[in-house]
Amino acid sequence: MKIEETTLVGCYIIEPKVFRDQRGEFFETYNKSTFQEFTGIEKEFVQDNQSISRKGVLRGLHFQEGEHAQAKLIRVVQGSILDVCVDLRYNSKTFGSHIAVVLNSKENKQIYIPKGFAHGFLTLSEEAIVHYKCDNLYNKSSENGIIYN
Repeated sequence: MKIEETTLVGCYIIEPKVFRDQRGEFFETYNKSTFQEFTGIEKEFVQDNQSISRKGVLRGLHFQEGEHAQAKLIRVVQGSILDVCVDLRYNSKTFGSHIAVVLNSKENKQIYIPKGFAHGFLTLSEEAIVHYKCDNLYNKSSENGIIYN
């Protein structure tokens, strides 16, 4: 597993080691020990979500505030998306900055987004199935968003 920090502090791209042979392929989608070793972040995920979106669907930019803020680990199970993260942490040296990364089911890269970020994506393929792990439970009263237009 290869883990690299992006230009946004605390935001990482994770590329699994894929084992391929005549039967197909296998890879770990998450390994707590490896993640902690490379990032120094000890993370306990408590909720998994999955969305299915058609081509051109824009989801986000969403975030939860306060004690219900969520860190997320995003991966594409099927298809391709343009994934966007915006740093909303006032005390961060990358506050107000964003990145956009193509994630797809061929490369199997993932992105870890820490608490204090807005997140969204645009579906590039005919359909995309996106799976994400969260370190805090969904709380409707804490949800917020940034309108793209």
